[in-house]
Amino acid sequence: MKNKYIKDFWENNPVGENLIIKELDWNKHFQKYDDYRYKTESHILFELDKIDFKEKKVLEIGIGQASDSEQIIKRGGKWNGLDLTEASIERAKMRFKIKKLKFEEIKLGSCTKIPWPDNYFDLIYSHGVLHHVPEIKLAQEEISRVLKSEGKLIIMLYNKISLNYYLSISVIRRLGLLFIFLLNHLKLYTPSENTVFHKHLTNLKKKGFKNYFNMKNFINYNTDGPNNPYSKVYTKSIIANDFSKFYITSINCHFLNERHFPGIQILPIKIRNFLSSKFGWHLWANLKKK
Repeated sequence: MKNKYIKDFWENNPVGENLIIKELDWNKHFQKYDDYRYKTESHILFELDKIDFKEKKVLEIGIGQASDSEQIIKRGGKWNGLDLTEASIERAKMRFKIKKLKFEEIKLGSCTKIPWPDNYFDLIYSHGVLHHVPEIKLAQEEISRVLKSEGKLIIMLYNKISLNYYLSISVIRRLGLLFIFLLNHLKLYTPSENTVFHKHLTNLKKKGFKNYFNMKNFINYNTDGPNNPYSKVYTKSIIANDFSKFYITSINCHFLNERHFPGIQILPIKIRNFLSSKFGWHLWANLKKK
C-alpha cells in the first residue's frame, strides 16, 4: 500500500515542479528549471564532470525533469531511464524531442523490479530518489543484478549528519509547527486550505502528537512536502548496510539548503562552503559492485 502512495504522490507532484512557476512552453519550462537547479545546486554539474560517461551504458533511476539525463547524454553516456511515473517519462521524452537528444530506452517501473536483463549496465546513476524507497535492500539487489561485474553505482541521498536534519527539521520545524498548532487551537490563526501549514495541521490532528513528531515519521513530511509518504536519511554506515552488495569508494557532502536558513548568506562564502562540505543535505556516494 505504501508503494502505491509513493507512486501516486510523485505522479501528482513531479520532482522540482514546486520550485518554479511552470511555463506552458516546454522548452522555456526546461530552461527555467535547469537554470534554477544548477544555480541553486551547482555542485551537481561539478560531480557529473567527475564521472566518465563516455560510451558507457547508463541507467538513471528516477528521472524527474530529466535535467541530469540531458547532462549525461551530452557527456557521451548511452542513456536509459527508469521512473515510477508517467509524468516524468512524459517530460523526459518531451525534453529529448525538443533538444534532439539521442537515448536508448525509457521505461515505466520500479527499482525493486528493474525491467532489464542481468549484467546490462556499466553505470547506474540516481539523484535524490533511493531515499524514497522503503524496500531499499530489494532495490539494491536489483541494481546489483543489472550492473556488470565492474559496474559503478552513483547516488545522492539525504544526509543525516546535516544542518537540515538536526537543526531545520528536528528543531526549528517541530517548534514552528507546535507554535502554529497552539495559535490554531486558540483560534488566533487559521491557515488557508491547500497551504503547507494547513496540510501539516491536518496530518497532526489525524496522526496525533506523539506519532507525528516522532522523527521517523516527521522526516517523511518535511523533506518533499507534508503529504510525502516516505523519506530516509543516511550516514556512511547506513549506506554500507543498505547497499551490502557494494563497497563505497568515495563520499562527498554538498548543499546547505540555504533557503531554510534565512540570513546564512551573510556568512563569508568560505565558511558556507566549509559547512556545506561537512554538514550539507546532499550525500553523494560512489559505489562499486562487490
